[in-house]
Amino acid sequence: MTRRTVRIAMNGVTGRMGYRQHLVRSILAIREQGGLDLGNGEVVWPEPVLVGRRAHALAELAERHGLTEWSTDLDAVLADDTVEIYFDAQVTSARVEAIKKAIAAGKHVYTEKPTATDVVGALDLARLAREAGIKHGVVQDKIFLPGLRKLKRLIDGGFFGEILSVRGEFGYWVFEGDWQEAQRPSWNYRAEDGGGIVVDMFPHWEYVLHELFGQVNSVTAHVRTHVPRRWDEQGKPYEATADDAAYGIFELAGGAVAQINSSWTVRVNRDELVEFQVDGTHGSAVAGLRNCRVQHRSSTPKPVWNPDLPVTESFRDQWQEIPDNQEFDNGFKAQWELFLRHVVQDAPYTWDLLAGARGVQLAELGLKSSADGRRLAIPELTL
Repeated sequence: MTRRTVRIAMNGVTGRMGYRQHLVRSILAIREQGGLDLGNGEVVWPEPVLVGRRAHALAELAERHGLTEWSTDLDAVLADDTVEIYFDAQVTSARVEAIKKAIAAGKHVYTEKPTATDVVGALDLARLAREAGIKHGVVQDKIFLPGLRKLKRLIDGGFFGEILSVRGEFGYWVFEGDWQEAQRPSWNYRAEDGGGIVVDMFPHWEYVLHELFGQVNSVTAHVRTHVPRRWDEQGKPYEATADDAAYGIFELAGGAVAQINSSWTVRVNRDELVEFQVDGTHGSAVAGLRNCRVQHRSSTPKPVWNPDLPVTESFRDQWQEIPDNQEFDNGFKAQWELFLRHVVQDAPYTWDLLAGARGVQLAELGLKSSADGRRLAIPELTL
């Protein structure tokens, strides 16, 4: 077995998502399994080079995981010809400049989303990458979740008949930070720092809807900052200038309508932190992070509205659980493996910087829809 080492500059791995999902559960997990077997006698061995601003944090991470290479000098890392891939998990406001540097250095680019703070910047990155002839990808992890993969299986098998509607609920209560520590960093609630639930979650909803149900043709959104005052990591109060809840309606190609509520100010009364209910002429399904339940038209009960009598049946018990039927790996790791195959073998890969720009566009138009109080059509993006 031949081992091919692929060196990856990983910028932003001292943050929660960059560390837990991308470094530990993806790159290090691939190494723990012996590398990525390409099936042709060759194994890809990812070699991370940790990049960031805090030397002590990088050094501690490297020592913890037995890694040898880290740097606070991004320019020097990008100048290293042995580094093939640049990965970005920084805050959004720092992302565009760093990715431009990586493209100029001829590195393949893999990045978290949103790819930029506005659609003009996101399209600029896609154009630069195309002109440079590099390979580029954007993290779109939700479609790799077990629950949504089961949902995709149902769609591909024609279970729903004509899909009529999609209803999504996402979110949980993020503590204000005064009497209990907040679960999310304070910059998420400052618009001037790139925060806000629309710029965070609408890019996710764009690719989930696009991949599973059809292109998003229009958006109507209502955006709110329900909790206007929060406390930061040092216990100091600050004004929350970014939205913490968004209520969106999305019209899809083919006629289906999606309604998705996104909130960091909601207490969870559902089985998982995100759930999508899909209703079709032949059946319905409810999919979450891991599970998926269905109700076919042949087994749909006949409820009758009668407010004068107590409900005598359990509606939840009338749904059937979809079995796993396969082993589902971590979604971030699964997408990393696809991107590594794309780089090494030129395997197909569709979730590129243009796809990332569509997510930024939906967030931008969602905010404008809320500000203007109207429905907005979504033009198709081209380079």
